[in-house]
Amino acid sequence: MFRSKNYKETAKLIDRAALYDAADAFDLVVKGAKAKFDETVELHIKLGVDSRHADQQVRGAVVLPHGTGKTKRILVFCKDVRQQEALDAGADFVGAEDMVQRIQKENFFDYDVVVATPDMMGVVGRLGKVLGPKGLMPTPKAGTVTNDLAKAIAEIKAGKIEYRLDKTNIIHCPIGKVSFGKEKLLENYQTLISAVIKAKPAAAKGQYIRSCVTASTMGPGVKINTAKQL
Repeated sequence: MFRSKNYKETAKLIDRAALYDAADAFDLVVKGAKAKFDETVELHIKLGVDSRHADQQVRGAVVLPHGTGKTKRILVFCKDVRQQEALDAGADFVGAEDMVQRIQKENFFDYDVVVATPDMMGVVGRLGKVLGPKGLMPTPKAGTVTNDLAKAIAEIKAGKIEYRLDKTNIIHCPIGKVSFGKEKLLENYQTLISAVIKAKPAAAKGQYIRSCVTASTMGPGVKINTAKQL
């Protein structure tokens, strides 16, 4: 695999076998980011669970104290009488049956999060096959199926993110931008890792957090020692 000169220089600063304290890990990530754009910093958490079993699923949502550095576009499904309310709260797109048709016929996906009122889930459910694979299907657990549209929209705009296992039992989440600096990244990390720990399924056995790695968009991964959080 091709690696850039900047990547190789940064990699020399990192002991790939070592576990770093979180503060030191984010310090390395920030110092090693050499791209000409503000790189996103991500967290990759491998868990000791089996996502094939319903009782070992790990999924939820949390508001990061400093957001992610990206303003999310929100689509809200609600009935006509509440659509102006959703727009006033900050929704980027609103609709009902008309939006279902737009998604199905025009392949409309210019949004990052979908919120729906409970009385619209029968309609939204018809989009499960297209929204589900993209991670856009609203769920009560993530707080995206709710009657409190103003609160849901405000939290998402403030930096609420959803975390969920992929098929390899890893959670991948953005936790900010390199420009945040290590202190803000550390606070966002602590908020997310605490939420994941609290979401530990009762059926999980053995070591829960197998590994935790952070990296910027163009940089190498740095392993974080999570022992202090457990």
